[in-house]
Amino acid sequence: MTARPAATGGIPPIARLLGLSGLLPQLAAVALLMSGDAQSRFSALAIAYAYAAIILSFLGGLWWGLAARTDSPPRWLWFASVAPSLIALVTAWPWMVGLRWPGPSLVVLGISLIGALLVDRALVRTGIAPPGWMALRVPLSLGLGILTLLAAIL
Repeated sequence: MTARPAATGGIPPIARLLGLSGLLPQLAAVALLMSGDAQSRFSALAIAYAYAAIILSFLGGLWWGLAARTDSPPRWLWFASVAPSLIALVTAWPWMVGLRWPGPSLVVLGISLIGALLVDRALVRTGIAPPGWMALRVPLSLGLGILTLLAAIL
């Protein structure tokens, strides 16, 4: 028996459900920041930062996997695939050396998550991404990107 993708863009319902549930950790961090609890503030910011950095790196891994399964992927895709992990690493640098953190780092991560949609769109245009890719990627990247930017300003 084979699983059938959903009628909406070829994305299986489980992928949509699990993808959207992936917004919950960031939503919880933002809710904690909005609560004004001073004792939890640093932990909430650290969770918001770590989760955004992990997911950004995960996106790079997805792109690498799509490139690896393609006969002749465009050269730019290999570079785009490693960029998210490098961005995540660079955004940890201010914390490592005691500079202002994580506000500016959260801004960089939030913008990068939203900007990742440009790569996703190029993957669809070149036929590398599966059908329905943008139907999944848009709400996830916009959702996590906006929540990360919100954490930066709270």
